[in-house]
Amino acid sequence: MTTERDDLWLHARQEISIVELADCAGLSEAEVRELVEFGALSPSDITRWTFSSTCVARVRSAARLRQDLELDTAAFALVMRFLERIDELEQRLRHLSAERQAPQRR
Repeated sequence: MTTERDDLWLHARQEISIVELADCAGLSEAEVRELVEFGALSPSDITRWTFSSTCVARVRSAARLRQDLELDTAAFALVMRFLERIDELEQRLRHLSAERQAPQRR
């Protein structure tokens, strides 16, 4: 499990390696590669197998759910896609809410 210092280090970086992602999420490299095969994760650079550091929190959450619910890899990948979609919708909702609360320009 990562520490607060690790979280700060991740926040400062834009890309992390497959090894770092696997370590942060408590997964093996093979499991991360399977998530890519299932379309749940997309490397930012497939030749170097690097990922955006923004995916770490989502992968961690999905890994906890996987363990708690004893999900197989296909279900785990589906959870990953659902979590990504939820994040997108929440961002959209925050944006729309901010627009609605902003003073009207005339």
